[in-house]
Amino acid sequence: MRGRIIKSTGSWYEVEDEKRQRWSCRLRGKFKIAGLKVTNPLAVGDWVIFEQEDKDEKQGVIKDIEPRENYIIRRSIKNRHQGHIIAANIDQAVLIATLAMPRTSLGFIDRFLVTAESFRIPAVLVFNKKDLLDEDGLQYLEQLRQVYEPLGYPCHVLSAQQEEGIKQFREMLQGKLSLLSGHSGVGKSTLLNAISPEAAQKTGEVSAFASKGTHTTTFAEMFAIDEDSRVIDTPGIKELGLIDMEEDTMGHYFPEMRELIGECRFHDCTHIHEPGCAVVEAVKAEEIALSRYESYMSMLLGDDSHR
Repeated sequence: MRGRIIKSTGSWYEVEDEKRQRWSCRLRGKFKIAGLKVTNPLAVGDWVIFEQEDKDEKQGVIKDIEPRENYIIRRSIKNRHQGHIIAANIDQAVLIATLAMPRTSLGFIDRFLVTAESFRIPAVLVFNKKDLLDEDGLQYLEQLRQVYEPLGYPCHVLSAQQEEGIKQFREMLQGKLSLLSGHSGVGKSTLLNAISPEAAQKTGEVSAFASKGTHTTTFAEMFAIDEDSRVIDTPGIKELGLIDMEEDTMGHYFPEMRELIGECRFHDCTHIHEPGCAVVEAVKAEEIALSRYESYMSMLLGDDSHR
């Protein structure tokens, strides 16, 4: 049988087959994918081949994985020499960011965008908690839109708490499998509950069990918005450590630098100290945002802090 992984807890996988039936599946023996050093061989979004293990139960054994169209990976927290696949086979990567309570740093935003660029996955920025911003905050937000939208990253501004912009947010997810990511506390769960009855029900069950009014995502999980739209909710990410990125290709993952690379005097220009560097000249001319260049420098020099 063929199905897609909709939840991963590390040892067991919840798989939805092509008839929308759900199965609890496990891996038989060790499972490795050639060329990948990862802590999780399978991820939410993967299409797998499995067989029924118990005739009386919806339990199965995963036998094989289909080739991935793409995936997003981060450095593993437990093993810095390995990666952790966040999600696979997605249509777009959506970062939920906030400029207050908590504040999402520009360095973190840029790391997320570079990760998406490296796997050729379209990325979208969603700025939540607009209601917490004063006039200066709103002006700063507009400045960020002027930085990111010309680079091809749509920016959506909303307030989940006041249900402002929810309709547009849902439309942006229509007909796609979207990864939702961001720091803990940016309002991912609130947004998810507003657009997915399935997710709201799940959150309600967890909250009731824990006797709390909040829900903390522990494992990545896929939820349906409608017949054609799905989202993958992920645990809040504190840091986004880059993995398997070469220094000489880092500039290619910044669209504004990519356009200028052929104009540098040296073909192996690092865009730091070389004479005749078109990128450095563009930064000086304010044609490339200083914050973006600082993010590039941070990644190039191996600074894994999320700034």
